[in-house]
Amino acid sequence: MTAVTDRRAELSAALQEVRGRIARACVAAGRPADAAHLVAVTKTYPASDVVLLAGLGVTDVGENRDQEAAPKAAAAAEAGATPRWHFIGQLQRNKARSVASYADVVQSVDSVRLASALDRAASSLRDDPLEALVQVSIDGDPARGGAAGDDIWRVSDSIASSTSLRLGGVMAVAPTDWDPDRAFEQLKSISDRLIASHPDSKMISAGMSGDLEAAVRHGATHVRIGTSLLGMRNPLR
Repeated sequence: MTAVTDRRAELSAALQEVRGRIARACVAAGRPADAAHLVAVTKTYPASDVVLLAGLGVTDVGENRDQEAAPKAAAAAEAGATPRWHFIGQLQRNKARSVASYADVVQSVDSVRLASALDRAASSLRDDPLEALVQVSIDGDPARGGAAGDDIWRVSDSIASSTSLRLGGVMAVAPTDWDPDRAFEQLKSISDRLIASHPDSKMISAGMSGDLEAAVRHGATHVRIGTSLLGMRNPLR
């Protein structure tokens, strides 16, 4: 019990600091303090941390590997925690059915074929549409995933035309060799163009522990925070 109490206190302190950073970044950008929403990235951490975070008021949790996320979501639910699950990692089409069974949002849709696979899975598994974001490749590097150029609009149109998916907006990771402000300014421009065609697709998922302030400056509505919230991860996992 002491270990659980200690971990809860640790997470509570980190959560207060992260929420403060987000609020300060929003105010500095001339936005309301609550304009950017926290997605706690719990990859490599146990379901017990998800349960503790939910008890501390965290409503959104992100995972990037289905083989970890699926059992973790089930274990958290069994313990009474039902956050909004975001799948944020590169997704193979053969995992679409599994992810559609527990995720509320898939942030990493980067091809028409993946959108189609998620559409088929969601149509047979869900009563409500699965929210999907177009993952944008800022620099066009295929190794990191993401759609670039005209593919962005092909993917977004594919999601928007689906009856089992709902186009929520865009997501991106700033390339490590780019200035974050430059990267997120580019993402904001893409988001503005998307909203012009799909007015309800206003979500911008951008920014992590090291660059959330830059993301918020350029309109991020959701920031994905792992290390600053849960601690350094085991590099072997």
